[in-house]
Amino acid sequence: MSDGRQTSYIPSHERVIPSGKLKINVVEWGQVDAPPIVMLHGLRAYAQTWDRVAQVLAKKYHVVALDQRGRGKSDWAPSTDYFTPNYVEDLKNVVDGLDLNKFTLLGHSMGGATALVFSQMYPEYLDGLVVEDIGPGSSAASSGADRIKKELNNTPRLLSSRAQAKIFWQKARPGAPDEAIEQRLEYMMIEDEDGGMRWRYDLEGISKARLDGDISKIPDLWPPVVNLNVPTLVLRGENSDFLSKEVMSEMAQRNLNISAFEISGASHYIHDDNFDEFMTRLEPFLEELSQTRLSKKRSSK
Repeated sequence: MSDGRQTSYIPSHERVIPSGKLKINVVEWGQVDAPPIVMLHGLRAYAQTWDRVAQVLAKKYHVVALDQRGRGKSDWAPSTDYFTPNYVEDLKNVVDGLDLNKFTLLGHSMGGATALVFSQMYPEYLDGLVVEDIGPGSSAASSGADRIKKELNNTPRLLSSRAQAKIFWQKARPGAPDEAIEQRLEYMMIEDEDGGMRWRYDLEGISKARLDGDISKIPDLWPPVVNLNVPTLVLRGENSDFLSKEVMSEMAQRNLNISAFEISGASHYIHDDNFDEFMTRLEPFLEELSQTRLSKKRSSK
C-alpha cells in the first residue's frame, strides 16, 4: 500500500548535534517546516533503519532519526554511559539543537523505552507517541531479552568476508527481507582492506551495559505508560518474543490514550518484517494527529 504511493527516492541529509562531550549524528528527510516526527532505533541499530518508513512519510513530515550514541556515525561513549538516562539526555539535546519544541516521537525496542521515559520527563514536547514492540518488563524478563543477551555474547567480533557477514545476519534474522539484511551490512558493519567485516557500533561497550546484572538500571516503564497524556500507538509483532500480548493489552487498559495493535507475521522487528501493515497503522495515526494540530490552530485564531 505505502510503497505504491512512493514515486521517487527522497534523499536524506545529515548533521551533527553535540550532546555533552559526544557528537550525535542526525539523519533527516523531508522539509524542515513540515510537522516533525523523531525516530529512535533499537539496541544495535542505526538511523537509516527508518529509511523505508521515511520515504513514505517525508512528503508530509520532517522525519528525524538519530544514530544513537555508540552506533552509526555517532561518537562512542564509556560503557557506563549506555543506559536509558543517557539516551534521554541525547534526545533532549538533539531536539533542542534542532529547535523542535513539539513533535511526534517513535521508538523501537530500546528506542521505545527511551521514548516512554522522555514522555514522562518532558511531556510538553510531544504531540503523540509511537512505541514499537516494547512495554513494561520487556527488557528485564522476557524470552526476547534472554535472546538478545545470548546474541550479544555470541556475536563474532570479526567476520572473514561480506558473504560470511550476510550469512550471519540471515541466521540471526531469518524473517527479515533481503533488503533489510543488506542495509544492516551497510550501516552496522565496516569492510576492512583485506575484505573482513567488523562492527560499526560499539559492540563491547553496549554489550557490557546490556549484560549488566543490576536490574535497577532497567527503567520501570509502568509509570510513564500510566501517565501518558498524548495519543499513543503501541504496536506488537504477532510473533514477538519481547512484548507479550498480555502486557500490550494491559498497557491499553491502564491508559485510554493508548491504542494497541498486533502486526501479523512480524517478529520483534516489525517495520522490517511486515512493513505494509506497520504503515497501515502508523499513517492514519499520524494523520489524525495532524488534523488535531490543525483544529487547535484554527480554534486559537
